[in-house]
Amino acid sequence: MAKNVLIISSSLRSGSNSEILAKECERGARDAGHHVQMISLKGKKISFCIGCLSCQRTGTCVLKDDAAQIMEQVRSAQVIVFATPIYYYEMSGQLKTLLDRMNPLYTADYAFRDIYLIATAAEAEETAFDKAYNGLQGWVDCFEKASLKGIVTGAGIADAKDAPNHDDVMKKAYDLGRGL
Repeated sequence: MAKNVLIISSSLRSGSNSEILAKECERGARDAGHHVQMISLKGKKISFCIGCLSCQRTGTCVLKDDAAQIMEQVRSAQVIVFATPIYYYEMSGQLKTLLDRMNPLYTADYAFRDIYLIATAAEAEETAFDKAYNGLQGWVDCFEKASLKGIVTGAGIADAKDAPNHDDVMKKAYDLGRGL
């Protein structure tokens, strides 16, 4: 059964390895017959949450930027795949800022159930991804109908456009998309 899949790439770097893997996941999801949308946060204006909690009463954020449109796409997707580079053993600031801005979804009738993470790091140790995964788990924990299903990691991938040189990781990203 075809699912509505949303892939969000949070890297701002040209030739981003996490985005290359996100696109490979997208290819796998399309090959599996899913309806796929991919969003890059490159060029998007996403302001920091100001913590006013108006969204809890109104269901909308008082800030007017690109986060509102992305939030609608998140709300209606059945599966969400977040892709991030690892900076200082954590998800990118762009992704964390976006997650903070998704607060209006907390009281919404959201469709997403399955959440995945794709991450790349220059660090070769698999533990480099733990904090980013745990951070995303904290966001997912706020949505009782959703669960964090897994992660595809690309450890030891530092130089721009290096991901295609790692066949095993490219295959994992593709297989993630196929298996959604």
